[in-house]
Amino acid sequence: MTTLYARFAAHIEDALNALETEGVLTAGVDRRNVTVEPPRDASHGDLATNAAMVLAKPAGMNPRALAEALSAKLGALGEVASVDVAGPGFINLRLTQEAWRTELSLIAAAGDSYGRSTQGAGTTVNVEYVSANPTGPMHMGHCRGAVVGDALASLLQYAGHKVIREYYVNDAGGQVDVLARSVHLRYREALGEAIGEIPEGLYPGDYLVPVGQALAADYGDRFVGAPEQDWLILFRETAVAKMMDMIRADLALLGIHHDVFASEAVVQREKKPEAAEAFLREKGLVYDGVLEAPKGEVDPDWEPVTLPLFRSTQFGDDQDRPIKKSNGSWTYFGADMAAYHFQKAQNADALIDIWGADHAGTVKRIKAAVAALTGGTKPFDVKLVQMVRLLRGGEPVKMSKRAGNFVTLADVVREVGKDVVRFTMLTRKADAQMDFDFAKVVEASKDNPVFYVQYAHARICSLKRKVAEAGMDASQPNPALLDATDLELAKLAAQFPRIVESAAAAREPHRIAFYLYDLAAAFHAYWNAGNDDPERRIFLTNSAEITAARLFLATAIGQVIANGLSIMGVAAAEEM
Repeated sequence: MTTLYARFAAHIEDALNALETEGVLTAGVDRRNVTVEPPRDASHGDLATNAAMVLAKPAGMNPRALAEALSAKLGALGEVASVDVAGPGFINLRLTQEAWRTELSLIAAAGDSYGRSTQGAGTTVNVEYVSANPTGPMHMGHCRGAVVGDALASLLQYAGHKVIREYYVNDAGGQVDVLARSVHLRYREALGEAIGEIPEGLYPGDYLVPVGQALAADYGDRFVGAPEQDWLILFRETAVAKMMDMIRADLALLGIHHDVFASEAVVQREKKPEAAEAFLREKGLVYDGVLEAPKGEVDPDWEPVTLPLFRSTQFGDDQDRPIKKSNGSWTYFGADMAAYHFQKAQNADALIDIWGADHAGTVKRIKAAVAALTGGTKPFDVKLVQMVRLLRGGEPVKMSKRAGNFVTLADVVREVGKDVVRFTMLTRKADAQMDFDFAKVVEASKDNPVFYVQYAHARICSLKRKVAEAGMDASQPNPALLDATDLELAKLAAQFPRIVESAAAAREPHRIAFYLYDLAAAFHAYWNAGNDDPERRIFLTNSAEITAARLFLATAIGQVIANGLSIMGVAAAEEM
């Protein structure tokens, strides 16, 4: 069965086809911007379409005249109670109550699949997220990007895409050499050496102690006084492997599991940067040139140097970018960004990266590189995620010395739970600042979206248990007993499929959280109406028929909440 909004989009398409056949509407007019959605003012009706407004000008018609012709077609539909043309040509539809009852039956029939879409048409999207340096456990600075990326991946799958969840392991830069030296210090400590304070520039966290102990157990004192070149690679590879095990375990606490862990070291070892450079040189997009002098006060030590430059200005960047340094090594842009994205693009139809907001300055140049490397055939989007400020009762949270002056993700998840962390991270747009207050995120109040949505689902589960315990048979509900007040909830539930599609198209999983809060608020209001008017209660002990009908409605709302929470990676609570 087709959901209500999709069904009416098809009705509008059929009506426009009929108007073309009749010669009323010019044939071949682009209809991609035609929408069907709830009107901004609910008093105007149930659905609205801009079809006449967006098609009239290219068709050379008066929008009001086109709206009148389209309204006549739509008004003949059995699900439509009335049609109004507003202003210069907006069309508002009011549906029959039976249309909303039909949607409730569809929710019941579709169950976990209600809201799933074929919008993505099976196209493959690579979503890269987290990609934290493998130098320690996950901390809360990584958490928001991890949740946003994982929820976006789930949302895209729900909307009909194939998704590759990818983590890029930065295991070839200077930071992993520092990690190896830090582990060597812990290795010596494990063998009995008093190391004192951790020297400036090394990683101080106690999480490296077990790594040093493992190396001491495996190699004894073999590398205590050995020159660095004898142990650096071994210690680096061992440390990175141990850190990645730790990172995977931390992410698992959040319910996050990647499909691919791509290695920077492997990218370089397989000479992917060289391949990217050759490809771009062949197209005339890499040339040897001299960078402009730095703007502002000139450094007296600055000298013009000829470097291989990527013509990123051809793709909207403000200057061409070097892909190698003066010593011949690859720049971060040339190796990690350009070559790595070239590799990713081989196996996906579109690429999405989730980055911290501190990387905003890199977006333009990497978009230019991807456009050049793929010939503009692979859409590439970067979602920037702002940092999270940790509070406890309004006061900044103290850092953890054990972790090395940061708050670990694992400690936060163990304190408040996976579901609280995940939902909370999606209660703001990714590029908006966020506070995570340990006291507020577990507060049992309307002001806490996590609690409010979970509580709505738990209430519905409790209601089903109470009806069953009372021995009331609700197995054959009659939706015809649901009145206009009841069906207001159905109207909101019916929006879920279009919310899924719009959120997926915009790459904004927070829209699901916003919608669920509104749906939960509407359900709580519906529930609370029974406190003022006993006849509005869902469970009426004197009427099994009305109870069954309203339980049918409540169950549909619970199903939509559960489906939305599943996209967010949050469990639907049955008890609270």
